[in-house]
Amino acid sequence: MPAPTYVVVGASLAGLRAAEELRRLGFDGRLVMVGAESHLPYDRPPLSKAVLAGEAQPEDTALRKQPYDDLAIDWRLGRRAEQLEVADRILTLEDGERIEFTGCVIATGARPRVLPGTPALAGIHVLRTLDDCLAIRADLDRGARVVVVGAGFIGAEVAATCRGRHLDVTVLEMLPTPMVRGLGPVLGEVLARLHRAHGVDLRTGVGVAGFDGLERVERVRLDDESTVDADVVVIGVGVEPATDWLESSGLTLDNGVVCDETLLAAPGIVAAGDVCRWPNPLFDGTSMRLEHWTNAAEQGIAAAQRLLVDDDAAVPFAPVPFVWSDQYDLKIQVAGHVQGDDQVEIVDGSTEDLRFVAAMGRNGRLVGAVGFGRPRVLMQYRRMVSERATFAEALELPGKEA
Repeated sequence: MPAPTYVVVGASLAGLRAAEELRRLGFDGRLVMVGAESHLPYDRPPLSKAVLAGEAQPEDTALRKQPYDDLAIDWRLGRRAEQLEVADRILTLEDGERIEFTGCVIATGARPRVLPGTPALAGIHVLRTLDDCLAIRADLDRGARVVVVGAGFIGAEVAATCRGRHLDVTVLEMLPTPMVRGLGPVLGEVLARLHRAHGVDLRTGVGVAGFDGLERVERVRLDDESTVDADVVVIGVGVEPATDWLESSGLTLDNGVVCDETLLAAPGIVAAGDVCRWPNPLFDGTSMRLEHWTNAAEQGIAAAQRLLVDDDAAVPFAPVPFVWSDQYDLKIQVAGHVQGDDQVEIVDGSTEDLRFVAAMGRNGRLVGAVGFGRPRVLMQYRRMVSERATFAEALELPGKEA
């Protein structure tokens, strides 16, 4: 009987944590890691901040500082997965290599959405990979008028970084306020005020009609027939899970790989990170797909553990989601599963001072909290979310910061 083979498809944070956990738990068989990029696993958050700013270099983003010798990984970098045969447990790569496996971790992440009809002009970018970041940085080094399309976390971080480089920045957001769908209008207005206070020309309620230029982008056309001059455009309008290679697999795909509450997608196959959709028992089985660093790390570990246990020993994956964003000199943190229509109460600090915590409630329960420069208090509310506290209890939490 051949030795077991475990294959991890996706060589980023979730995939690396899964591989490390498999070895930590004693798996000593063949371990294959497939990555579409040619780089060893690296950290993505610095790409919109320190690396883009020129304050850090590509080698500073390595997720693992020590050698990989202890993991004994059989690398397949710079090669995309093309097909997964679930019943026969065979993974096919784009070059035709077929890998038979005992267990598989799907951690292919997500890819940036692009605007329909975007022309192939130099200076128009998305930001997801290290190569994307270095291409944008090279353009910024020439001095630039920057237009950012989309005011989500990535767009906001790029805008903040570019303002830190003393560049002219215009942010175009089609919604009434930044992140209104995720955080609601009150907190969206706070984010808008933050960026305008730092000199960003933030325009909301506008859409992009097209781009002009000969070989390089020169301007952005808006749907109100106005234009914005641009030397560099960064499109940050969200991502979509990288599941196209799984369309013939027979796995259930619905804005991600659909898994059960233990992260199992099919016998011997689990998913983790941005590509995974699963029912989170902590939120009464709400189906979630999270694009957070913390979730990728924790879910990669949990997915590896799931592969190595029998069904009757499997445990649900039930975290309190957590994400942060560094913009200017401010750390913005979100704990829980928040939505734009949640009840919002400022429970600590002041929105005027940009140092506060907002409790988020839904159906009488505390479902999350948003903190601006208040990490200690935010973590108290994260704990309360894990304890299924009521919204009323959240409003009475003692021990807040003065």
